[in-house]
Amino acid sequence: QVQLVESGGGLVQAGGSLRLSCAASGRTFSSYAMGWFRQAPGKEREFVAAVYWSGESTVYADSVKGRFTISRDNAKNTVYLRMNSLKPEDTAVYYCAAGPGVMIRMQYGYDFWGQGTQVTVSS
Repeated sequence: QVQLVESGGGLVQAGGSLRLSCAASGRTFSSYAMGWFRQAPGKEREFVAAVYWSGESTVYADSVKGRFTISRDNAKNTVYLRMNSLKPEDTAVYYCAAGPGVMIRMQYGYDFWGQGTQVTVSS
């Protein structure tokens, strides 16, 4: 069992930056691939980024590539999402998730989810 707690969301102006954190419980953090998803009001939850076990391999949605950076610190059981050049369309609740690293762009590729943190980007 893994429990995930996101933090770092908030209100930021367009063009600004935020760093989200996701702290995981348990001693098996390094055995999970970690992902970030987001859900805007009235829209489906969508994949944002993912990082594999060692942190060396990452995957991004086209909409955030070049602006967002996912990383992980296995010693701290934490995964991060650095978001730069934020746009109003990035406004959403951001969720982190843990899974075995299969179907990493899909929600069903993950077994554990956090409660989410709100990110609001004003124009």
